[in-house]
Amino acid sequence: QVQLVESGGGSAQSGESLRLSCEASGFTLEHYAIGWFRQAPGKGREEVACIRFNDGKTHYDDSVKGRFVIFGNRNDNIVTLQMNGLKPEDTGEYYCVTLGGPPFVSCPGAADVWGQGTPISVSE
Repeated sequence: QVQLVESGGGSAQSGESLRLSCEASGFTLEHYAIGWFRQAPGKGREEVACIRFNDGKTHYDDSVKGRFVIFGNRNDNIVTLQMNGLKPEDTGEYYCVTLGGPPFVSCPGAADVWGQGTPISVSE
């Protein structure tokens, strides 16, 4: 059974950094693409970043490009989202997701399995 568990949510001030982790179980990352989505208050869920592990391709939303970095450890099945230069508009609930399933994986792509989410709050 595919499961994703996020951790690292919390609060920060503008310009600070936070790191989110996603622990995956029930599958190996080599055959998947993993993404981070977020949902700001009053808005829908949007993809922030993703990584496709078979070739290492990454993709970032323009709003976070140059500030956020996604990377993974295949041996430990952990995907990390390093968030630097945080802005108040980064506030929201962050979700780790699989993007499709083998062989239908893509980055960016449509979310399939969702984690429970972890909150991020960035103040001025």
